[in-house]
Amino acid sequence: MIKLLVELFVIYILFKLVFEFIFPVYRSAQQIKRKMEDMQQQMNQNQTNSKPEDHPQPNKDNHKINKDYIDFEEIK
Repeated sequence: MIKLLVELFVIYILFKLVFEFIFPVYRSAQQIKRKMEDMQQQMNQNQTNSKPEDHPQPNKDNHKINKDYIDFEEIK
């Protein structure tokens, strides 16, 4: 009789361990893995869809240099 109770208790503890700890941890790990894969795919799509920005070259004629420029001095 005691042997049967011990076996049932061990089975109950294993059941609780599997369904209340191991299974939820496994599901969470799978969800995190899926989210990371989705984020990586989105980043790859953003990189392939983005166009390199063309920065116009500064034209020397457009820039006039002010010869009366005074250097900034910090006042304490």
